[in-house]
Amino acid sequence: MREVFNNIEFYKKALDGLSLRNTAIAQNLANANTPNYKRKIVVFEDQLKAAAEKRRLSMKTTHEKHIDKRKVNFQPKVLEDKSLSNRIDGNNVNIDTEAAELAKNQIMYNAMINQVIGEFEKIKNVITEGSK
Repeated sequence: MREVFNNIEFYKKALDGLSLRNTAIAQNLANANTPNYKRKIVVFEDQLKAAAEKRRLSMKTTHEKHIDKRKVNFQPKVLEDKSLSNRIDGNNVNIDTEAAELAKNQIMYNAMINQVIGEFEKIKNVITEGSK
C-alpha cells in the first residue's frame, strides 16, 4: 500500500520547494527598495532529479522492515544571490525579473497540483473499479 503514495510524496516535496520559492520571491519584491538587500533564490530541482533517479534505480523492498532506500533527504536551499547590483544602493532585486519568476513559479505549482489530482484520480479509479 505504501508504494501507491510514492508519487504523491514526490509531488509533495516538489510543492514544498515551490512554496518556499514563492515565499522567497515575495520577500524579494517586498524588499525591492531596501538598501543592500540581496535577492533570495530557492534551489531544489537537482535534489528532486537525483531522488527520481534513485527511486527509479533502487531495489524493491520485500519486507516491511527492510530499509527503504528511496526515502529522499530533501531540503530546499534558500541562497542569497551575491551578484553585483546595477543600483547605487547595493540592492540587486529587479522587479520585472521577480514578477516573471513569480508567474513561472505559479505555473509550475499549478502543474504539480494537477499531477497530484491525477494520482488521486488513479487511486479513486482503482478503488471504485476494484469494488465491482
